[in-house]
Amino acid sequence: MTEPEVPEPGETPAPTGTNAPSTPNATPPAPPARQPRNPLHGITLEAIVVALHDYYGWEGLAQRVALRCFESDPSVASSLKFLRKTPWAREKVESLYLFMLREHKRQGGGPG
Repeated sequence: MTEPEVPEPGETPAPTGTNAPSTPNATPPAPPARQPRNPLHGITLEAIVVALHDYYGWEGLAQRVALRCFESDPSVASSLKFLRKTPWAREKVESLYLFMLREHKRQGGGPG
């Protein structure tokens, strides 16, 4: 068996095990950046899909964005599953959401 390492006088022992504290000079993670001009910031994909469904319905949504997840046996869960895996489709849906917000505002629906 080997002897455990003994620190030199004035030296602090090296931490061992998984519960060892991180280095004292480590910087904490940066807080999330604020995006005041991004209308999608802080809005979940689920909230977007639900808002579009409430505004257009599944049929109207399928007419505006030709995706099978809106046409054949549509549901929020199946749409989310598809949109999370398909960036180009998600971009189309987010774009339609922004259009819906502008349209709603023009019709006197107020902000957002």
